[in-house]
Amino acid sequence: MSDSDQVLEIDRDAKSPGFDRRSFLRRTAMTGVAAGSVGTILSACGSSASSGSSGGSSSVFGNHKNYKFVFVNHVTTNPFFTPTQYGAADACKLLGCSYQWTGSENSNVSQMVNAINTAVTSGADGIAVALIDLHAFNAPVEAAIKAGIPVVAYNADAVGNARLAYIGQDLKKAGEKMGERIKAAVGSGEVGLFIATPGSANLQPRIEGAEKVLKGTGITTHAIATGAAVTQEEPAIEAWYQSHKNAKGMYAVDGGSTESLAKVMQKLGLAGKVHAGGFDLTEQTQKLLSEGDIEFTIDQQPYLQGFLPVLELFMYKVSGTLTGMAEVDTGLKFLDKETVQPYLKTKTRYEGTASAVTVVA
Repeated sequence: MSDSDQVLEIDRDAKSPGFDRRSFLRRTAMTGVAAGSVGTILSACGSSASSGSSGGSSSVFGNHKNYKFVFVNHVTTNPFFTPTQYGAADACKLLGCSYQWTGSENSNVSQMVNAINTAVTSGADGIAVALIDLHAFNAPVEAAIKAGIPVVAYNADAVGNARLAYIGQDLKKAGEKMGERIKAAVGSGEVGLFIATPGSANLQPRIEGAEKVLKGTGITTHAIATGAAVTQEEPAIEAWYQSHKNAKGMYAVDGGSTESLAKVMQKLGLAGKVHAGGFDLTEQTQKLLSEGDIEFTIDQQPYLQGFLPVLELFMYKVSGTLTGMAEVDTGLKFLDKETVQPYLKTKTRYEGTASAVTVVA
């Protein structure tokens, strides 16, 4: 089956009744659909990331090849990264290039390293990788750069890695800001801090930032691993609370754990009794936040974590390495039950809650 046939078949699936986004993402990650990209195929099956030429971008940047970039992700089927894929697809369509979404479904570092090595041997024009391990990616990234392939990090960074730029949230700072919120709300007592995968470089800095702020304040913190699978997280959180019913607060440092925490808060009727908050903006988190089951969540703009890596890699290539690379902090935005309302009322590609191209007036 040709690539175009694959895309057409998946397009039909995406429009069919009972479409399962997670299963779809898993299939496309495994089959390696590239030119259309997962995000673009999800976008109502009409637009493509690239028509195979520089398109309208040639009038600005001159005639250029159809650059092909590779995104290496740690949880390829996680809905958090749906807006990231939309961002990459939109940037590709704008600039006349394409991308592939690959990596691991469950934070398997070896699979991610293999994906980088494959991108190098296949002649990718640029690589964007979530550096979730502090050391494992050093050699493959250096090999890519030595081969003339620029590499940027997104969503997670690793000190000492040779990547040319990082696009994502300042994770340690985000954890510290959460810690300040916890300190102000709780005052003293026990607090549970929930993390899907302890040690992962996209999450560990947050929990360490919070612990740093809370140390010596009269607040005792407990770090609890919830597991990478969404089905594990809610039972793990509920089990911890059942054995720590005097806890004054429960907070999560990743999107899946935050949604699960909000569900536990709702199930056990803990709003007003236990302080709670977390990260990211799944649709369920938005809903439960608006209903008061948690007190805040933190937006890190995942759309930009797809859009900006493509833009930087493109600029680096088209300028002959003279420009393009830039460190970008995609933000730290606290949302509460009032400020989350616009997110609930407006469904967009920017939050991964809709596929249609929309101008939000």
